[in-house]
Amino acid sequence: MAVSDQSVATGKQLDQLCINTIRTLSMDAVQKANSGHPGTPMALAPVAYCLWQQFLRYDPENPVWPNRDRFVLSNGHASMLLYSLLHLAGVREVSPEGEVLSTPALSLDEIKNFRQIGSKTPGHPEYGLTSGVETTTGPLGQGVANSVGMAIAERWLAEYFNRPGFELFNYNIWAICGDGDMMEGISSEAASVAGHLKLSNLCWIYDNNHITIEGNTDLAYDENVAARFAAYGWDVQHVHDANDLVALADAYNHALGVKDRPKLIIVDSHIGFGAPHRQDTKEAHGEALGEEEVKLTKCVYGWPEDAKFLVPDGVRENFRDVMGKRGRQLSSQWNALFSKYGTQYPDLAAQYGRMQRHQPADGWDKELPTFAPDAKGLATRDSSAKVLNAIAKNDPWLMGGSADLYPSTKTRLTFDGAGDFEAGNYNARNFHFGIREHAMGAIVNGMTLSKIRAYGSTFLIFSDYMKMPIRLSSVMEIPSIWIFTHDSIGVGEDGPTHQPIEQLITLRAVPGLMTLRPADANEVAEAWKVIMLLQKEPVALILTRQALPTFDRTKYRSAAGLARGAYILADAEGGKPQVILMATGSEVYLCIDAYEKLKAEGIRARVVSMPSWDLFEHQDQSYRDEVLPPDVTARVAVEMASIFGWAHYAGPKGRIIGMHTFGASAPLKDLQKKFGFTSDAVLQAARELLSK
Repeated sequence: MAVSDQSVATGKQLDQLCINTIRTLSMDAVQKANSGHPGTPMALAPVAYCLWQQFLRYDPENPVWPNRDRFVLSNGHASMLLYSLLHLAGVREVSPEGEVLSTPALSLDEIKNFRQIGSKTPGHPEYGLTSGVETTTGPLGQGVANSVGMAIAERWLAEYFNRPGFELFNYNIWAICGDGDMMEGISSEAASVAGHLKLSNLCWIYDNNHITIEGNTDLAYDENVAARFAAYGWDVQHVHDANDLVALADAYNHALGVKDRPKLIIVDSHIGFGAPHRQDTKEAHGEALGEEEVKLTKCVYGWPEDAKFLVPDGVRENFRDVMGKRGRQLSSQWNALFSKYGTQYPDLAAQYGRMQRHQPADGWDKELPTFAPDAKGLATRDSSAKVLNAIAKNDPWLMGGSADLYPSTKTRLTFDGAGDFEAGNYNARNFHFGIREHAMGAIVNGMTLSKIRAYGSTFLIFSDYMKMPIRLSSVMEIPSIWIFTHDSIGVGEDGPTHQPIEQLITLRAVPGLMTLRPADANEVAEAWKVIMLLQKEPVALILTRQALPTFDRTKYRSAAGLARGAYILADAEGGKPQVILMATGSEVYLCIDAYEKLKAEGIRARVVSMPSWDLFEHQDQSYRDEVLPPDVTARVAVEMASIFGWAHYAGPKGRIIGMHTFGASAPLKDLQKKFGFTSDAVLQAARELLSK
């Protein structure tokens, strides 16, 4: 049906008009930017339209309605598909404070400014920038793995908050993904978790178009995806024509009827559908079609070839009258239900309100332990276990797990009722991610996006497996918690394959990620106080395997100084320090030991504990100069990690005791002696600086 053939389309004609509007908006935006991926939106327009218009429980006028279905576009390069839907559906803008505004999330001008500086239509969807985007996608596989975390969160929310007559949470998570998502290993990890947990609220829609950047997928990929997912325990369907709205609707209906497992719908599509010279080509994946091809394609669609960014009469109204009407009714009913719920269950309603704001529960810190001085002390992984359990006992939405390592990371919640989150036992707090660090990271992000305060834990060396989800938690400004133990060559006999060297500086280099490496048990407690009040910043908590002395805080300064990133732990007596000894984590006690020896020699020394460079850099200049006076240039920095970055604090005249190579397999004391991590080495460095 040509656009010019009638004034108002109806029925199937109207459906096709809406689908072609999504296609042409996507084509025009990519062409104007001369950058982007037009082919997938052109292919998947009917797939997404059928889902949004007929099935998605979503209110465009209240896009933060808590019981909305979540829609994730995992193949984020197809962002114009989502942007077109958000514009046509009339999704409203949400302020940074969570207030729904009367303005549209995406105006037509924003569509026209696709991929331009300052626009809300970046090349890949960004959570927090564009209202209606549920997660930041782009790196392939992350979105589908996030969706598993979202599905886990819904199951927990339903178990914790629902009551007889008050089914507050029963939403579904729909994720569109492509060949790239399926090839990335993270999708296998995440799908395996979802199948094991029988997450029947989850459906992935796989765009099986056989095209990637290099060409046809048979260059590198010919597996039986249906058999693979059946083996994971998923329900699998196959729609052989992406343009068959009836078959798509049947598949979505079937998916909604499956109540015992996650669902995969494989949809065969033609990338660049309708483009006479680009359909089913690799060029349709990541290049603008070209002005002439755009015109020819519009002719195929029955579209005015010279019209750009055309939204015909009836299209927006169709979304409003079908999807919008359904969403308004559902969200209004939910708001009324929650109002009654708040009267009958005021405490639970208040808890949910705090949870939505990423605030801890009232009284979360009432049982926080303090630690007495102890020369033998505790490993910081052990003191963290005590603090974590004390907090989680009083903060119901703090939960998480490890990549099969909780006996080593000490992150298991052991109080009564904590339980293990498994199929059929969704009201539990301990998660077993299996040996799947990459998926664990993305799942934790999905849970955090759903307002659960989630953590994932493993050895610091394996943070490399998790780099992308860690980075994305910072890009999205969500308070995911990353707990990394076995933080140095202190791993000992496990050797260089398990001894992190460059990982600390890699984490510190991530903008917006707070990295904390506490020096003793009381610094650990203070670190958790900081962590629990974060609302937008993710955090990496770095902990030891080996025991560290618990400092006598009547002799040395309070661990509360951790909140400022770096603080004076022990200071010179009788004047300005002659030398500053600084360190993080397990090396601080070496500085303290050297400090006491220097003090006995009459040398004025200062020890600075620096658990968080990031926090320290956010302090005002006067405080930083107070801790590290610019005119005290004799400085020794100590850390069992790469020296990279320490020159900023040690200065050009300082000395850095750190790792310049990988480690070795040996007992810890032998390693410390070999690589120079002894109090005598710190003492010698200080003396040499003072002798110059």
